[in-house]
Amino acid sequence: METEKKIRLTRKKRAELAVAELERLYPDVECTLVYDKPYELMFSARLAAQCTDARVNIVTRTLFVKYPDLKAFAEADIAELEQDVKPCGFYRTKAKSLKEMAQRLLDDFGGEVPDTMEELLSLPGIGRKTANLVLGDIYRKPAVVTDTHCIRITNRLGLTDNTEPAKVENDLRKLLPPEISNKFCHQTVEFGRDICRARSPKCNVCTLSSFCRAKQR
Repeated sequence: METEKKIRLTRKKRAELAVAELERLYPDVECTLVYDKPYELMFSARLAAQCTDARVNIVTRTLFVKYPDLKAFAEADIAELEQDVKPCGFYRTKAKSLKEMAQRLLDDFGGEVPDTMEELLSLPGIGRKTANLVLGDIYRKPAVVTDTHCIRITNRLGLTDNTEPAKVENDLRKLLPPEISNKFCHQTVEFGRDICRARSPKCNVCTLSSFCRAKQR
C-alpha cells in the first residue's frame, strides 16, 4: 500500500517534497563560481561551458586581476586572452565572447549588466542558462538554471520528462515557487555532486529515494 501511494504522487507533490528535503540538506547553498562584480559572474559562467566550476575559479583568480574592468577586456589582445582562458577549453570561442561581451556592455549598457532575459540573450555567447544565473544571483529575480545536474536530477525525480534545457526550465517553472526556484537549482548542483551522480548514484543513502521515480522503477 505504501509503495502504491508513492507511485501515485503527482509532479507537484514530488516537487514539494524535493524542495523541502534539498532545503534541509543545503540551506545555505550559493553559486560555486567565485566573483566580485556582476559581469564577472557572467564571464565565469561563459567560461564554465563544458568546464568545471573549480577549474574556472582557478583561471579567473588571475584573469580578473590581469583584466580588472570591462575596458581591459574590451581592449585585450585576443591572442593573449585566448591563452589566458585556454585551461577552460574552447578557448578561442570563449575569449572572443568575453571581449565582445565587454565591448557590448560598454557601448550599449553603460558598463552595467542588463537585468532582462531579452537583453542578456542579445549578448555574444549568452544562452538561457547563463542569463537565468545572472537574473537569479545578481538581480534576485525568479530564475531556473538548467545545468546538467538539474536536468539529470529532475528527470530522475519525475519532475520532467524532457532533457532539452529550455523545456526543462518551462516544466520546472510550473512546479517551483518563483522565490525559491533559483536556489533549488543551486541545491541540485550540490546534490548531484554529493549523491545523485551521473554514474553510480548513491541511492542507498539518498533521502529523496522514497519519492524518486527512478528509484521506484
